[in-house]
Amino acid sequence: MIDSLCDQALDGSIAVAGLYCDSLAQKEQTINNIIGAILKQLVGLGDIPHDVRKVFQMDRRFGGRGRRLGDSMRMLRTAIASLPQVFICIDALDECLPRYLRDLLECLKDIVRESPNTRIFLTGRPTIRGDFQRYFAGVVVIPISPNMEDIRNYLDMRLDMDEEQDEAMDNDLRADIVRTIIDKMSDV
Repeated sequence: MIDSLCDQALDGSIAVAGLYCDSLAQKEQTINNIIGAILKQLVGLGDIPHDVRKVFQMDRRFGGRGRRLGDSMRMLRTAIASLPQVFICIDALDECLPRYLRDLLECLKDIVRESPNTRIFLTGRPTIRGDFQRYFAGVVVIPISPNMEDIRNYLDMRLDMDEEQDEAMDNDLRADIVRTIIDKMSDV
């Protein structure tokens, strides 16, 4: 979906900001850093609005103090207002720390309410579907299930690429690895 949006963005009629929540980087993915990453992608598309530039200059003047969430949100609203249509895509939202998730969804809800030219696409495991529905009335939820044959093919390909497979892996171990991962995926 993001690739399709980016292809459409080439003509300048839409702007796309995409972010992937990573369980290995949860501590760095604070609400302010997430909003900042979205802002950076949107202002990188053209001229930086004067109000956004002014806040960055003010931060630099005071020794690079950290931006406050309110400042980041004001700058994001300004950037969005200068664009014809915006798509914000956040993948694997279930990997976001729970203490940041509520604030992030609240910020996204405010953006959508204040900027009718903005669309939000969120992905995550079914465990956070209720969170989406609580913050976005009328949200369209599209359940997606993994294709186990695709996963099996991917695992076979990755195991074939293993340089040490001849030394450490026999057919039984390989079958156990594939079966265990497929079983775990079925539980999701």
